[in-house]
Amino acid sequence: MQNTIDNKILPKDVERVDGADEKFLDGTLAAKMMEGGAAQLRANVDEVNQLNVFPVPDGDTGDNMYRTIESGVAAMIHGGSLSEVASTFSRGMLLGARGNSGVILSQFFGGFAKGLESCERADVFTLGRALEKGVRHAYRAVMTPTEGTILTVAREAVEYAVSNLCETSTVGSLFADLEREMSASLARTPERLQILKDAGVIDSGGAGLLHIFEGFCRGLRGEDMPSVPALEHTPKEVSLDLSAFDENSEMTYGYCTELLLRLQTAKTDPWQFDVKTISDFLATVGDSVVAVKDGSVVKLHVHTKTPERVLEFCRRYGEFLTVKIENMSLQHNETVSPPTAKPAKKYGAVAVANGEGLVATFRELGADEVINGGQTNNPSTSDFLEAFEKVNAACIFVFPNNSNILLAAQQAASLYEGAEIRVMESKNIGAGYVALTSLDPDASSADALEAQMREAMLGVTTGFVSPATRDVNMDGVEVREGEYIGFFDKTMVVSTANKQETALLLAEKLCEDGKFMLTVFCGKDTTAEENEALERMLGERLSGLEIYFSEGGQDVYPYILMAE
Repeated sequence: MQNTIDNKILPKDVERVDGADEKFLDGTLAAKMMEGGAAQLRANVDEVNQLNVFPVPDGDTGDNMYRTIESGVAAMIHGGSLSEVASTFSRGMLLGARGNSGVILSQFFGGFAKGLESCERADVFTLGRALEKGVRHAYRAVMTPTEGTILTVAREAVEYAVSNLCETSTVGSLFADLEREMSASLARTPERLQILKDAGVIDSGGAGLLHIFEGFCRGLRGEDMPSVPALEHTPKEVSLDLSAFDENSEMTYGYCTELLLRLQTAKTDPWQFDVKTISDFLATVGDSVVAVKDGSVVKLHVHTKTPERVLEFCRRYGEFLTVKIENMSLQHNETVSPPTAKPAKKYGAVAVANGEGLVATFRELGADEVINGGQTNNPSTSDFLEAFEKVNAACIFVFPNNSNILLAAQQAASLYEGAEIRVMESKNIGAGYVALTSLDPDASSADALEAQMREAMLGVTTGFVSPATRDVNMDGVEVREGEYIGFFDKTMVVSTANKQETALLLAEKLCEDGKFMLTVFCGKDTTAEENEALERMLGERLSGLEIYFSEGGQDVYPYILMAE
């Protein structure tokens, strides 16, 4: 695949998938397709990453989409009906979704799976209706859908393929039509979005979707998938102190108990089952209760001294897919600690931050949980759910602090039932910082508190300094690869060959409208000498400002500037 307008993707003469001329798609073949889609995307992750519009080293669309579909493949059952394969695949994607592109992708396949409910197998007309439902779900995931993105590529491809269905259509011809029109739609994205045209690229999310459907068709044809190494995952450190519970210990803290329960038709009606039945029971045998139902699967979490009662009760309604029971006297993963005896407070906070200094700053500001993430390291829906479980509050405010993390936070909020979740649209570190400083634990109502924090967010402007990854002319600023650019609100304002000079000029722009305080977060790759030089330069040129420097330790951006 080419990734520039000069060599843009052209509608391909996609061969019919004659090796899969079946009239029906079953679970076995669908599983091969899903695996093929993930493998094809993995082979092209770097290419998709490089399609990021902004010329900074933060392109992670390919990573996010692959992590999302990888989670789906890992959760997918084999050997079941088409409905079972599609639902487990989509559920895995839902919990593993990262970044806006990953959330949209998970919603597309979530709608597709709903369109296949109760299907042992499906003909092409049923598949077409399911694909249409997938498009509707994807569009609903975005508050203000933008055409010329992955949404357009999915919609136009499905519209084209469904319009071509006839009595002679096969599964192979349907997916060949989808792949063909995705390629054509993707080539048109720069004409839909001026920012793509200016940057000379096609839409990265649409490119990732095309690769997935290319893999689907390869799976249908029975072709070997590309052999590529898996993306590196940062393993969580696990350290068990077995001495914390010896032969003479008494059970004090109980067991952290987590289950995935598949509701069974022989025991209940899975689709009408009210998950409150389980959550109400859990409240009688423990605390830190979470119970979320998705289709016929219930995910639950509880701290209890009697996990056997939890197992016994849940088996009245289904059978276990996974079971995890851990003695909370043992410290592990830095997350299992003795539950506090104090009652739940009114308000809690979960924030996302990248860099040791920024993480520490948000904790000092009062965040109960700080998810380590940010640009190029987007947390998943599941990461947010795990963080919510640890906060002992009736209402939890969430600060994603990155526009590409917002949808994952909102998706997690829609799934969580253990507390009221309010996602603040903090699209950068500065907005989250000032909002959290305004979190009044004694506020009379959550509505009043939210309004107060939103007002605080309006008073800050956050700018970023970053090395440029390619030559480009954007927003009237000429950029050369290897130089440094300064921008805010995704608008480029300055570019020079020196990071301190760029930061200085950016600071002047940020403070033009009467700002009186400037905070500079220094990245992990800046030196003490560089930071001292910048502090002197700012003091000389902006002598009327209160200027503070802080070791942020963030990736990607040598300097983040917050003007208030």
